Amino acid sequence: MAGRLKGKIALVTAAGQGIGRAIAEAFLAEGAKVVATDLDAGKLKGLRGAVRQKLDVRSSEAVEALAKDIGRDIGPVEVLVNCAGFVHHGSVLDCSEPDWDFSFDLNVKSMHRTIRTFVPAMLKRKKGAIVNIASGASSVRGLPNRYVYAATKAAVIGLTKAVAADFIKRGIRANAICPGTIQSPSLDERIAALAKSTEQPVAAVRRGFVDRQPMGRLGTPQEVAMLAVYLASDESSFTTGHIHLVDGGFAL
Repeated sequence: MAGRLKGKIALVTAAGQGIGRAIAEAFLAEGAKVVATDLDAGKLKGLRGAVRQKLDVRSSEAVEALAKDIGRDIGPVEVLVNCAGFVHHGSVLDCSEPDWDFSFDLNVKSMHRTIRTFVPAMLKRKKGAIVNIASGASSVRGLPNRYVYAATKAAVIGLTKAVAADFIKRGIRANAICPGTIQSPSLDERIAALAKSTEQPVAAVRRGFVDRQPMGRLGTPQEVAMLAVYLASDESSFTTGHIHLVDGGFAL
């Protein structure tokens, strides 16, 4: 079914690659007008039909400036998708205060910035859908060496539920997607770094990521994107405040 997001203006953060890129492409295919953002604007090349904008989600000033530009030039954002994030490897013993602060700033506070900025316009129209990318490694399930990452993604789940509760009677819905291990350029980078630090072959490290998935394979960004389309569309108008797993049975 095409046109599921026709007429909707959507903002997607970290749309340069991986899950964010797949969501932006899926939204475009479903008829949305997409503002695709990334810290590295060069990664947005090839997103035909999207309004491509550099955005540092760690800057409140940058987020607010972008909102003003979008409101003036395009219209009010109805769908907000927060994809920006960073995966820190290690236990509490490997997490410095700068590691903790950076992870929470990028993974959680960035969502606070965008939601706080774009919700007022949604409230005026009594319409809006917020989709936050959390993770199966969170309050859903504990994993070794994901100490601060899991803490941030658990916070994303709490943030999402709180936003949903605050605005449930005012036309705004908020949901979180919790992916399992998804094939992406960032995963390739993490696998390469882990192989180097542990002196293991890259293939062996990758096999470890695959083996922890009960389905015996990695997920694809497109599989996450299809869930995001549903949560952004009017088809999910009775759905808010929930986590949605797309994890190949990872949390079983």
